[in-house]
Amino acid sequence: MSKNKLKPITNKSTIGIIAPASPESPEFIDEKIDLFSKLGFKIKKGKYLYDNTGYLAGDDRNRATDLNFMFADTDVDAIVSFRGGYGSIRIMPYLDLKTIKKNPKMFFGYSDITLLLNYISSKCNFPTFHGPMINSDFTDIYTREYFLKVLLSNKNKLTYDLNDVCAYDYIIKNNKDFSGKIVGGNLSIICSSIGTPYEIKLENNIILIEDVNESPYVVDRMLSQLLSCGKLQKSSAIIVGDFTNCVGSKSSPSINEVINERLSILKQPIIYGFKLGHDYPNISIPIGSVFKYLSKDKILIEK
Repeated sequence: MSKNKLKPITNKSTIGIIAPASPESPEFIDEKIDLFSKLGFKIKKGKYLYDNTGYLAGDDRNRATDLNFMFADTDVDAIVSFRGGYGSIRIMPYLDLKTIKKNPKMFFGYSDITLLLNYISSKCNFPTFHGPMINSDFTDIYTREYFLKVLLSNKNKLTYDLNDVCAYDYIIKNNKDFSGKIVGGNLSIICSSIGTPYEIKLENNIILIEDVNESPYVVDRMLSQLLSCGKLQKSSAIIVGDFTNCVGSKSSPSINEVINERLSILKQPIIYGFKLGHDYPNISIPIGSVFKYLSKDKILIEK
């Protein structure tokens, strides 16, 4: 089945802003929206954007209502989450997939938003986008450049140069041509989705992984879980993004040593050093799109 065509975007388009997960103070929300608006887009705020209930940005149904409404609203051209944190899984039962599928739009987020990105893409048959959110630092040149490149490109194909998106610091293990659908994002969310109705399907796909503030032994545990389930062995390839502030005790292995050791048994291609996740630059990449490794340095993604 062919993918639903996304709504085209121009520099005069309207961006809908929602908070599907954790909250922020009204002052911080306004400050970050003001900075984001300097990119030139018109802004439409979710009705419940400023809500705050403990560690959640308001009631579950209200957060889902904002997301559903932004897809249904014909004045909104694309949707960007304000932040991640926690809470996306609690709104999943209230998503109006029928409405979302009828109104395909670019939807950006990462971290806790990983679950929404993968579920909407798989169920509604259009790509979502692992990339910066409103609380991100758009003064970072590459983060801003790739966000705008992906957002404003109304073509079906995007080309990435690994020297660019990996800052000339990447390694490819088991180097060979490969292709597949892109899935994944935050490693913690990938693991916590297993066994739920919203499980991120890793088999025969190219898996993105990244995380933040996890000790190396915790990352070891999560990768070991995926290996024990046979998930990683059945993937087409793996792209390793940033594991930010993932440090342990002085005597523990480094995060890079843990990831390299755990993934060393795999035979499929692995790209280490792709700049995406909780650090900068945070390169935007479509979830649910077909990824093709073209040559030593080039990647083609068909939206």
